[in-house]
Amino acid sequence: MPASFGKPSAPTDDKRWKIVETRMRRMGDRPAALIEALHAAQEAFGFLDEGALHYVGDTLGVPHSRVYGVATFYSFFVLKPQGEHTCVVCTGTACYINGAKEILAGLNRELGIKPKETTADGRVSLLTARCVGSCSLAPAAIIDGEVKGKVSAGDLIAQLEAM
Repeated sequence: MPASFGKPSAPTDDKRWKIVETRMRRMGDRPAALIEALHAAQEAFGFLDEGALHYVGDTLGVPHSRVYGVATFYSFFVLKPQGEHTCVVCTGTACYINGAKEILAGLNRELGIKPKETTADGRVSLLTARCVGSCSLAPAAIIDGEVKGKVSAGDLIAQLEAM
């Protein structure tokens, strides 16, 4: 901790921490800025590691257990580096009753990953979302930010393997 400011030091000297610090400062370095600060850190680094969680919590005066609880509660936050491609399978009601469970099982069987995991080769990360807002396209998934509708496990696997 630098004695002159009484605030914790960034985990590394990476310049991206300046972006995170600026966002926390704009929110008043208060506990209410937690989610915004976590978003800033994830946008800057791609994921939230233990050092990032501790630094954000220490800066905002939030216990580490609460920071970890928030980071693991919201599906948007990821605690490990993501793969080259990201596949988000919607598990909202419409998608679930139209086959989301079978899609996840197929991806597990063919790619060997479950939600919040990345393939061993680092190519694909699998996530789930409660709803992606495309119920008329159920079951839906998002591959690298592009919504795909009325998909099956086979469709997604073929698309991911073609990338």
